[in-house]
Amino acid sequence: MSIFKFFSTGFQFSTRGEIEIVDLTDKLQAAVAKSGVRNGLAHVFAPHATGVMILTENEYGLLEDIKELLENIVPKNRGYRHTSNAHAHLRSALFPPDKTIPVVDGHAELGTWQSLMFVETDVHPRRRTVTVQVIGEQ
Repeated sequence: MSIFKFFSTGFQFSTRGEIEIVDLTDKLQAAVAKSGVRNGLAHVFAPHATGVMILTENEYGLLEDIKELLENIVPKNRGYRHTSNAHAHLRSALFPPDKTIPVVDGHAELGTWQSLMFVETDVHPRRRTVTVQVIGEQ
């Protein structure tokens, strides 16, 4: 008989500013390992209005393409009604602030080329927090 478990943890990191992409894959895997959950789900949440989570390949050219995409879809200087960082809020509205990832045999089950990435859309360096909750059987 398996034992059902719930584990919650978090971590902090700093960003340097606008459209920085931070790889959180190792922190996710460490949280899952610490949880003791063998099979279940890991939910990762960034409680920020100008920071989002994506799953993508951690490859320099692709990350630069993502930055360019965000700049093209939501340009910085466009006469927005919200002062100072409207474009940052609009960019973050395009992606969710969370991801749910299967846990299989004690590790987060990501695809071959997938990495969990935090995208900073705000205009200034920030101290960011991410919460990881792992639920499942031991």
